Amino acid sequence: MTITNSSVCSQITGVILAGGQGRRMGGKDKGLISFADKPLIQSVIDKLLPQVEHIIINANRNTSDYESFGYPVVSDAMNNFQGPLAGFMAAMECVTTKYIVFVPCDGPMLSDELVNRLARQLLEDNADIAVAHDGHRMQPVYALISTHLKGSLEQYLLSGKRKIDQWYAEHRVSVVDFSDIPDSFININTRQERDALQNRRSAA
Repeated sequence: MTITNSSVCSQITGVILAGGQGRRMGGKDKGLISFADKPLIQSVIDKLLPQVEHIIINANRNTSDYESFGYPVVSDAMNNFQGPLAGFMAAMECVTTKYIVFVPCDGPMLSDELVNRLARQLLEDNADIAVAHDGHRMQPVYALISTHLKGSLEQYLLSGKRKIDQWYAEHRVSVVDFSDIPDSFININTRQERDALQNRRSAA
């Protein structure tokens, strides 16, 4: 491992996953819906930007809208919305850093400590992947992954497999405790969830 706490930021690209179909949002592109008077993805960008050297957005629709945020946009090479691992692969094809931290576009409560905690545990455990756990369950799309796993992921996808937890199980994984800040993993899948979270923030 060459990652160190002092230089972790310069070795990590942040990738925001915005490549889904938004089925429970009536097909709307979740990253672009309004939340707290700005596009939902902007809340994620604002939280992630201080924690990483670069940001990339993974999107399969409305790419010009996502490009307007000022960051590179990459689309899945695989057709028909093949899930988060397809977004992982698209990112690994273009990054130059040793590590990638993945976060979803619909998690506006992202922790300011996410990257440092994941990186510290990855280093301590000499792991390939560090994934967040909110105290109740693993949060598989909040993960720090070594880019040397690109070949493994490519072969996994070529075999027709898509389950993220099964691919993780093939590697050294650190499960990182975030049970003290579980709300940082709240995600928005429906308009009702969006409205409820906005009201909660307003009342705080």
